[in-house]
Amino acid sequence: MRILVVEDEITLSKLITQRLKDESYSVDSCFDGQEALDYFSCAEYDVVVLDILLPKLNGLEFLSQIRAKNDKTPVILLTAMDAIEDRVNGLNAGADDYLVKPFAFDELIARIRVLTRRNSNQLTSILKIADLVMDTNAHTVHRNEKLINLSSKEFSILEYLLTNQGIVISRDKINQHMWDYDYDGGSNIVDVYIRYLRKKIDDNYPIKLIHTVRGVGYVLRVEL
Repeated sequence: MRILVVEDEITLSKLITQRLKDESYSVDSCFDGQEALDYFSCAEYDVVVLDILLPKLNGLEFLSQIRAKNDKTPVILLTAMDAIEDRVNGLNAGADDYLVKPFAFDELIARIRVLTRRNSNQLTSILKIADLVMDTNAHTVHRNEKLINLSSKEFSILEYLLTNQGIVISRDKINQHMWDYDYDGGSNIVDVYIRYLRKKIDDNYPIKLIHTVRGVGYVLRVEL
């Protein structure tokens, strides 16, 4: 999952970014509204964490511009503006949630999880296919009731596949959702992690769940 953090207080931006990375999210960060538009035009994000009082282009102006293009990416306004009128204006401008500074990081992360579940029509923290079960809150994966230990990146890729099960996802799309602009690894990194996942998820089971669609990408589905 990829998140854009738009916050002009550099120390706070670094804290938010690091905490989200600790939770296995891919994170890009920028410091003004115009830069945020540039980032937003070049990548797909699952959530935007957005300050309101930004230089060049404020948060509400940024929000109005992306909503005018019918973009439905979930946006959490994270701001010191705590008046009821400010909250109403933010939500009316198209924000999905509003969190006032100072805030608890655990609450921010919980709100991000709620928005991503809502955006994917996922009602609980449990994702399932066949006998594979993921709990996104507990950060656990079981197959046939056996615990499977995954790295944070393996977990994130599997969560993305589970959220989009039955849909063929290209390597580029997986790469875009899983790694931020700072990543400078090899071009075959998606294939490498899919091999890791297959070894842990599929190798010891007769029913395979991760499938390659040659020339396109990967899909998570049951094939009998």
